[in-house]
Amino acid sequence: MPDTTPLTQAVDHFADRLRAAPQSRLQRSAAAEALALARDFARWVQRVEEPGTEPREMPDAGMFAAADQILVAAHDLTMVLRNDDEVAEAVRWVEEARRRAGV
Repeated sequence: MPDTTPLTQAVDHFADRLRAAPQSRLQRSAAAEALALARDFARWVQRVEEPGTEPREMPDAGMFAAADQILVAAHDLTMVLRNDDEVAEAVRWVEEARRRAGV
C-alpha cells in the first residue's frame, strides 16, 4: 500500500484555499478547476474499480461544494492507488489544478 499522505495533504490544502477564496474567485475559475479535478479523480477510480465500463460523471454540486467534492474524490482515489508513482501523479494533478484555480 503506498503512502498517500502527500496526496491527502495537497488536497486538504487546495480545499482550504477554496473555502477561503472569495465568491468572485470561485466564479471565475477556482470552482470549475476543483470540479474538473474531482471528476478526473472519480474517472481514475472508476477505471480501476470497473475496467471496461463507461465512466459516470460526478455532478456539479455548485461552487460552494467544490472543496468537498475534491476531498471525497481524493479519498476514494487513495483507496485504489497502487504505488508511490501514482500518488506522485495525483499530487501533480492537484498542484496543477490549484495553480490554474489561482488559490
